[in-house]
Amino acid sequence: MRLLLVEDDALLGDGMQSGLAQAGFEVDWVRDGVAALHAVDAGGYAAMVLDLGLPRMDGFEVLQRARARGLKLPILILTARDAIDDRVRGLDGGADDYLVKPADLVELAARLRALIRRANGEAAPTLRVGSLELDPAAHRITHRGAAVALKPREFALLHELMLNAGRVLTRDQLEDRLYRWGDEVESNSVEVHVHRLRRKLAPDLIRTVRGVGYMMPRS
Repeated sequence: MRLLLVEDDALLGDGMQSGLAQAGFEVDWVRDGVAALHAVDAGGYAAMVLDLGLPRMDGFEVLQRARARGLKLPILILTARDAIDDRVRGLDGGADDYLVKPADLVELAARLRALIRRANGEAAPTLRVGSLELDPAAHRITHRGAAVALKPREFALLHELMLNAGRVLTRDQLEDRLYRWGDEVESNSVEVHVHRLRRKLAPDLIRTVRGVGYMMPRS
């Protein structure tokens, strides 16, 4: 899962980026509101973590402009502002959650997983497609009851396909959701990961839609 972190404090942002990466997220970090809007316009994010006290454009305006543009990704406000009026303004303004600093990174990651899950129409914390189960919190995969070891990028790709079971995702969409800015992406990286998942799980688990992309059947 690829996240956009909008935080102007260098020390805090660095710690959050590292901590969320350890929780399995790919995190792009920007430090002002204008850069945040440019980033989300490019797409590919599963959620945004948004500070309010930002240079160039504050978080409330970022939120307002993002929703005015029809942006539907989950937005979690993470701020030192703990006044009820700020909480109400943020949530009524389109935020999906509001968390006050200092926040525990374990809780933050759990809230983000819940927001992403609900945004994709999933209620249960564990994803199930046929005999395959994926637990994002535990970072665990089981197939026909047996645990399967996957590399982080393989896990992330499988997570995306399961969240979107029944829908076709193009290679560009998958690359956008799996890789951060600056990552070196080989031209056949998605194909390689798909091949490895088929080999480790089942040959017919992921279907190739020729000329379009890949999909996982719902069952």
